[in-house]
Amino acid sequence: MTTSGSALARDLTAPVRGGRLAVTRWPGDGPPVVALHGITANSLAFAALADALPGVDLHAPDLRGRAGSAELPGPYGLGAHVDDTVALLDHLGLERVVLVGHSMGAFVAALAAARHPDRFPRVVLVDGGLGFPPPGGTDIDALLKAVIGPAMDRLSMTFASAEDYLAFFRAHPALGPHWGPHVAGYVTRDLTGRAPELRSSCVLDAVRADGADVLGDAETLAAVHQPGVRGELLWAERGLLDEPRALYDAGRVAAAALDPARMPARRIDGTNHYSVLFPPAVEEVAAAVRDALAEG
Repeated sequence: MTTSGSALARDLTAPVRGGRLAVTRWPGDGPPVVALHGITANSLAFAALADALPGVDLHAPDLRGRAGSAELPGPYGLGAHVDDTVALLDHLGLERVVLVGHSMGAFVAALAAARHPDRFPRVVLVDGGLGFPPPGGTDIDALLKAVIGPAMDRLSMTFASAEDYLAFFRAHPALGPHWGPHVAGYVTRDLTGRAPELRSSCVLDAVRADGADVLGDAETLAAVHQPGVRGELLWAERGLLDEPRALYDAGRVAAAALDPARMPARRIDGTNHYSVLFPPAVEEVAAAVRDALAEG
């Protein structure tokens, strides 16, 4: 049992293919919600969301190949995460939940809802889930490097001490200005190994496989457009390094021609790809989750 922010988090596991999935639960007497993190993230990305949703029974797995689930074997890919999420529901005895996804996790959420609309009747997609097919002949590895290069570079880095590791993230342009218990807990959960060779827990093969699906898998890219996928898309005003060019903008979202009755979309101002999950922006994500629970 650990604390992250003000909400009390409990660790549990669920049986999945090849082992057990690590899950962080913020227990509540209210309705269940499952939250899926980004490509190099972990379950504690949602600690601030748990604080913003008192009473909600929130479960956030460490996805296969990350943090407490790093030892789970391949094959990787977004379909594997969907299967793990369904296995988690079965283990918990839950028929249906609202599904929240951030970044890559939003693509997993959309794919899960497309495949299992009866289990995931509402989704909240946060700065992810809406993809754009690459031109024919695109080198997916090169495209992945271009999109999340700094995050991937971190996976090959080592740190002499936990203090050095935390200092690295304090200098991160998207996270450093929002430093506090939520961010510190989130980045610390990813740290593994022994000094002086501490490193990220993320499995590079998992990141590559998942990234390839996000960028080029036809079923993944079509998922958000399926009629059974209902909810809301929220996107951050700024990018992964707090740069003005974000993953989405109004023009690209409009060009995607999402059905506004089924999947309305809106921007969260004054936030970037990471800080959208931390105060104060997380309050808007929490409001979208409450709306999804009311509609579901």
